[in-house]
Amino acid sequence: METLYINSRVQIPITELRFRFSRSGGPGGQNVNRVSTRVELLFDLVHSSMDPDSKGIARKKLGSRLSYDGTLRIVSQESRSQWKNKQTAIERFVDVLKRALRPEKSRVPTRVTRSSIESRLVHKKGRGEVKKMRKIDLRNEL
Repeated sequence: METLYINSRVQIPITELRFRFSRSGGPGGQNVNRVSTRVELLFDLVHSSMDPDSKGIARKKLGSRLSYDGTLRIVSQESRSQWKNKQTAIERFVDVLKRALRPEKSRVPTRVTRSSIESRLVHKKGRGEVKKMRKIDLRNEL
């Protein structure tokens, strides 16, 4: 797995990903205390080999997930195996980038239906009648 294929335009060399390993929390007995199974995947979007257009789109869509310096961080600690956690982190990374670079569906403009126009006008007329009745009631009281 030398290169990660995100879509037809974007391929990311595995060498651009950095990994940090630490001890995972939660149950697991002695394994938790001794083995660094938690995997943190770090991807520097700003200095990556992606084309500028894709970088811009990814930066816009992943804005809340990026750190201040433009690094995407994905953590995996589900498994007791460091290798499995690393594979899970890579899969999540590919999925996150695929979703970010997926083109948005454009809205197809539609016309307002005749019945919706009529129901709006009937509702407006009814509200106007209610207000008219309030006016009449106030005059009769004085």
